[in-house]
Amino acid sequence: MQARDVMTSTVLSVTPGTTVHELAQLLVKHRISGAPVVDEDRHVIGMVSEGDLLHRSETDTEKRQGRRSWWLDLIGSDGAADYVKSHARTVGEIMSRDVVCVQEDTSLAEIASVLETRHIKRVPVLREHRLVGIVSRSNLVQALASATVAKGATDTPAADKDIRAMLMGEVAGRGWAFPGRNIVVQDGVVHLWGAVWSTDQVDAMRIAAENIPGVERVEDHTVAYPMMPGV
Repeated sequence: MQARDVMTSTVLSVTPGTTVHELAQLLVKHRISGAPVVDEDRHVIGMVSEGDLLHRSETDTEKRQGRRSWWLDLIGSDGAADYVKSHARTVGEIMSRDVVCVQEDTSLAEIASVLETRHIKRVPVLREHRLVGIVSRSNLVQALASATVAKGATDTPAADKDIRAMLMGEVAGRGWAFPGRNIVVQDGVVHLWGAVWSTDQVDAMRIAAENIPGVERVEDHTVAYPMMPGV
């Protein structure tokens, strides 16, 4: 399997001019922990995550001089970088610029190695140098959990890729649709993952999948969203 077979195609991205406040709202609204930063041509120029928002002046969690680690003093850090992280107003000022990306045809084994060696949770996927998707650790785990042992059958990654593409096209723009990261197709079987609000949402996805040519069956691995106390 390759990046294109499991990646989330509908990627939430931000620009260097996106404010830190807007970024925080987007992460909460879409229930994600990070996003790529792109320029006007969809070239990836950085990554930003919830870790970049941990120490902020607005929440009184900034790293003040008295809280700095002894090893920072040892290497002569003056705390300027910490101040930028806690007081900057735009994504371009807090994003990580050393970004590793992969291509659509990068194997999952290569991606797993990148995530492990770089100690990162997600990697942007490019086509002709432009952002077209993202693969996260959860994508790889779902692909592993969905994998079946072939019994004398030939591998048909192209068919699985086409099924997934047709399904994503069918549900695109529908409020009940699953995000791409929660859909895995393996040997003609569509696996649905993630947390859902209702059984109707699962049924709609199941019916949409069953109507795609080549789908053998649909397996539901979803869980219900946990209810908040007092709701």
